[in-house]
Amino acid sequence: MEKVLDNGFIRLVDFMGGDFSVVQSARVSFGQESKGPKQDIKLIEYLLKNRHETPFEHSVFKFHIKCPIFVARQWFRHRIGSFNEISLRYVEYKDEFYIPEFFRKQAKDNKQASIEEAVENSENLKNEILELYEIIKKFYNKLLSEGVARELARIILPLSTYTQFYWTVNARSLMNFLSLRADINAQYEIRMYARKIAKIFREKMPITFKFFIDYAYFGKDEEIFKLRDEMENWDLESLYKEQLDVWNRRSL
Repeated sequence: MEKVLDNGFIRLVDFMGGDFSVVQSARVSFGQESKGPKQDIKLIEYLLKNRHETPFEHSVFKFHIKCPIFVARQWFRHRIGSFNEISLRYVEYKDEFYIPEFFRKQAKDNKQASIEEAVENSENLKNEILELYEIIKKFYNKLLSEGVARELARIILPLSTYTQFYWTVNARSLMNFLSLRADINAQYEIRMYARKIAKIFREKMPITFKFFIDYAYFGKDEEIFKLRDEMENWDLESLYKEQLDVWNRRSL
């Protein structure tokens, strides 16, 4: 489990496939599978370099995510994936609202963006938002105590309320998510989640991750490029062979 923001997290629940799955799916047209680590790695590079991306749809990640509602609403715009979210019709919310480290300034050259610089009165504003959260919490509990249904009591909760959901996504769609959300133009909060996902992606599919960054990543985030730079001396053939050995053992 990877901690994100103040009370959020992202956890990989399940994973199917891997770099070899990409190779297997790409070569099925010719009735072939692995040609050995060196040739398989070249194939993955070729696929990403030339945007032949359907073979990557056969590797699938399932994540458990906890994030503020406003982050989830941005996330759900990525429609090629499956989502199931906790319902505040059935459960009472926990006393968890997102509190930023500081209140960022509005960007002057982008109406929808901010700059990572605090407004002058940031600390006082943080204290005021804590007071507001206490008022909301008390009134929410009062509504429940008066017999108001959970599905109606929830209408007073702000977008900063934490929610949880499961997200199942194939590697192709995950790469699209990273290009858009692990990017300097994405909102800071969702970018923090995207960076964690990038680390998990690299762990599970290192060959794909490397060539994705080399050829198909259109975002701009220094942390993502650092993850790629760290791989400069990695023995990709050995990593791939380990995946292949695991796959072969499962097939016995």
